[in-house]
Amino acid sequence: MRICSLLPSATEIAFALGLGDQVVAVSHECDYPPEASNRPVLTKSAIHQKIHRSLEVAREVELRGGDIYEIDEKLLEKLKPDLILTQELCHVCAVSYTKVREAARVLDAGTKIVSLEPSNLEEIVDNILLVGRMTGAQAVAEKLASQMLRRITRVKRKTGVVEGRPRVFFMEWLQPPWAGGHWIPEMVDYAGGVDGLGRSGIPSHRIGWGEVVEYQPEIIVLSPCGFDANQVMEEAHVLESYQGWEKIPAFQSSRIFAVNASAYFSRSGPRVVDGLEILAHIIHPELFPENPHPEALRMVPRELVLDKRIIETK
Repeated sequence: MRICSLLPSATEIAFALGLGDQVVAVSHECDYPPEASNRPVLTKSAIHQKIHRSLEVAREVELRGGDIYEIDEKLLEKLKPDLILTQELCHVCAVSYTKVREAARVLDAGTKIVSLEPSNLEEIVDNILLVGRMTGAQAVAEKLASQMLRRITRVKRKTGVVEGRPRVFFMEWLQPPWAGGHWIPEMVDYAGGVDGLGRSGIPSHRIGWGEVVEYQPEIIVLSPCGFDANQVMEEAHVLESYQGWEKIPAFQSSRIFAVNASAYFSRSGPRVVDGLEILAHIIHPELFPENPHPEALRMVPRELVLDKRIIETK
């Protein structure tokens, strides 16, 4: 089978199922596992490569109406895939299902286009099983799914008896601020916290900073889509533009964290369970003292989000 994966999470799923030798093309954002970078690239972003800052990206996406990806139709026709994996979940995260169908008009009618649309952790596992069934890798998919569900259950059991469930603000974009959606509020819940600003099962959404201050989060997780922990740290200074930090418990107790969003939170693939375990460590270190991925987590110094001179006068 010849597989084109236009979604980073789908590429991760395919390789995890031992289908890497059948993946004939990927998207420009498919960077895991490393072998994926050796495949032909079918897509590119219309946003200028020099634009990296949150506010600039947000403005460019808004200007383009969210249509920010292009498909190499000539290469697609040349590759003649049997299966194309794409998504409809978020038009900003990857090429949309609609655009893929338009590009696929150059292919034979036998080409299957599958849109992966998970809205929670269990549906992410279901998507893995679906890809397994469609590619003849059902046994491997069932084994992987079982392992993931066991790990999810382990976290839920340990946090199910906690008395204190801290308020968490999972920040999916830094400027302007966005609150988490889809599987993120569920992950916070399973990890033993309360995400009162996120919306479970539906897309992330823009939020007013005043709502954050009013919510009084005890933990803030900075996880802008497409960023790793180091990139978050490089841009964390933009948070200085928001008022009222000194009133937020997470700031007062220095419980603001930067995480690797791309690897463990934004993508609906096998590593999202690693993200759950990282989140459990952040929220309840007394129950989960070991961070499974130290490189994926950084504590954000208070002076990065509020002028140091102001801190010293408090």
